[in-house]
Amino acid sequence: MALYEYVTQEQLAGFDKYKYSAVDSNPLSIYVMHPFWNFVVKFLPTWLAPNLITFTGFMFLVLNFLMLAFYDFDFNASSAGHEHVPSWVWVAAGIFNFLAYTLDGVDGKQARRTNSSTPLGELFDHGLDSWACIFFVATVYSIFGRGESGVGVVTLYYILWVVLFSFILSHWEKYNTGILFLPWGYDISQVTISLVYLVTAAVGVETWYKPIVFNLLYRDLFTFMIIGKLCLITLNTFIHSPRRVLNLMAYRNNTLKHSSLYEGLLPFLSPFLLFVLSTVWVIYSPSNIVELQPRLFYLMVGTAFANVTCKLIVCQMSNTRCQPLSILLLPMTVVVVLVITRVFTNETLLLYLWTAAVVLAHIHYGVSVVKQLSNHFGIFAFSLKKPNSD
Repeated sequence: MALYEYVTQEQLAGFDKYKYSAVDSNPLSIYVMHPFWNFVVKFLPTWLAPNLITFTGFMFLVLNFLMLAFYDFDFNASSAGHEHVPSWVWVAAGIFNFLAYTLDGVDGKQARRTNSSTPLGELFDHGLDSWACIFFVATVYSIFGRGESGVGVVTLYYILWVVLFSFILSHWEKYNTGILFLPWGYDISQVTISLVYLVTAAVGVETWYKPIVFNLLYRDLFTFMIIGKLCLITLNTFIHSPRRVLNLMAYRNNTLKHSSLYEGLLPFLSPFLLFVLSTVWVIYSPSNIVELQPRLFYLMVGTAFANVTCKLIVCQMSNTRCQPLSILLLPMTVVVVLVITRVFTNETLLLYLWTAAVVLAHIHYGVSVVKQLSNHFGIFAFSLKKPNSD
């Protein structure tokens, strides 16, 4: 039995009818990465479960996050006058990031290779991807830090939301059309991030402080490139996703899953409320909590976002209506009220407690959903053996 049955019977019935439909038009993915992944998957043993590959890749990102949290918890290590992160850490971060990206690319190929594709595999993959956003964003931030010429922690908070909304836009589009249009930015960003880690290991973070021309530093240039790329990715998604949905509404309305504007935009309600709540906390924090505990605050926001997104993915894949409000936002509203009214004076302690609660709640949700769907499909999540086999 599952720890808790989060997936309704209606949703289980929807999963039985689910068919995967995606469009990948990225030249880097089509002509470079897919041939590489097709080569790599041949070396994997046929007994290796695809979900285990997915989980291993995700844990490489978590390891990167924890490793940099140990050496640079406050994002100050890249600043002048602070002890810098050892070079071997950047080498490890680059390797781990590329391994995570590669495993994320071969898990589906392994599923087809072993004839073990199920809706659980896609849900597991995309669910972990939604949580991975916070881990790779926070990790790469340690390269540039929040020094005088770095990116401020409040600025990174908004950049994080650019990444999060970029992620959910593709799944919102699929919620309405049934087709997942894979964003170009993912492959480009993962290859770029892996290379930046390795370059940092070779030249040292001090190189990012050297001026290119006048007072413009390499660090400023790369920071601008990262922010600019994220903004372009988001702009491209905002332009094309609504256009594709509106085109379907205008010309092929019978192919849309949700024809009314309210129902079509419903998946944005909970993420938007989460953004409002967390931003109110940032702006009205008595102790300036995002400056005091940036890494923990990012983790809390990213995990809460992943929980909201996973519930959208379940509705999207089961062809059921997205719930207007995530239950997790109710206690978070109480927490934010306690903070801004100064009823709870130890804000750092409250952040630690709430972050722990959010992480545990999301893990409970994930484990329960995986267990419930495993039981429903009569499979093991991390093994290709059947439950009734010896």
